[in-house]
Amino acid sequence: MATAVETPVQVTPERILQMAWGYVPPLVLEAAIRHRVFDILDSGAKTVQEVAAATSTSVRGLTAIMNALVGLHFLTRDAHARYALTPESSAFLVTTKPGFQGGLIRHCSQHLIPRWLNLSDVVATGEPVAAVNEEKSGAEFFHDFVLDIFPMSYPAAQFLAREMNFGSAGSPVRVLDLAAGSGVWGIALAQSSPRVQVTAVDWPEVIPVTKKTSARFGLADRFSFVEGDLHDADFGSGYALATLGHILHSEGEALSKKLLAKTFNALASGGTISIAEFLVNKDRTGPLPGLFFAVNMLVNTQNGNTWSVEEISEWLCDAGFTDPRTIPSPGHSPLILATRP
Repeated sequence: MATAVETPVQVTPERILQMAWGYVPPLVLEAAIRHRVFDILDSGAKTVQEVAAATSTSVRGLTAIMNALVGLHFLTRDAHARYALTPESSAFLVTTKPGFQGGLIRHCSQHLIPRWLNLSDVVATGEPVAAVNEEKSGAEFFHDFVLDIFPMSYPAAQFLAREMNFGSAGSPVRVLDLAAGSGVWGIALAQSSPRVQVTAVDWPEVIPVTKKTSARFGLADRFSFVEGDLHDADFGSGYALATLGHILHSEGEALSKKLLAKTFNALASGGTISIAEFLVNKDRTGPLPGLFFAVNMLVNTQNGNTWSVEEISEWLCDAGFTDPRTIPSPGHSPLILATRP
């Protein structure tokens, strides 16, 4: 009886060739967002000529990027050459909608890619292009950036608010929003319960944005503010909840451990810490967003990185917390919670 001969798998360079053009999708999306393509199409299907007239752009330029967006499944085109939004782009790429996720994309060409172009040198030296977690170099960047990333954290912040379930009756509940930025975590928590009073901590250059955003949501009287660096500012004490929304990745291991210990001291007995991060698994084989973000921290911070649930849980226990646990939430990673005994 003849034995079957296995046909060797043909190795091709297809994935590598695709990655050679990997910079194209975010830049095409950015151009479309900046020229309001998705906003204009939100009112209905239009020809490229109609979109060009509405956006004061060239037919040639729009044709190129809108066809690319069809190929990327962010737009559709019918038999009459009319372009329309897909459900995905309608939900997440129209700037006026609460689910808008294009804030990060808007920074690609001006802030992200120019720094990443120095990656080879950064790998050689281990030194970042700029340390955005340091006030001198990062304050101006985050002053503009925190509002653009508000929609990325808002669903997770709302999920945390439901998980905490502070209710509508009872004495005030004090919440500490660390490196508050836009105030997204405190805003969602204050919206969920009239009991919540938020103390927002951030650099003096960023706090005006926090004040403006909390006021826009009608929550100005529920917020107080502490200006300063996280490692130097006096947080006070007695908080029921402290949020660290995407902060540890920029600080590095040593400063993260110090910050967790400081946060422990700021909480009341029975208080909860909530940490949002781009997480990796303990073997550092995935997920890709966490692995990519570790490289982003290499480029943009002195000691930043991404970590696993296991690593952060160990730091929490070392700081005195108990019951480190995860809860699912919208976004790339679950939230990590722990309790001060």
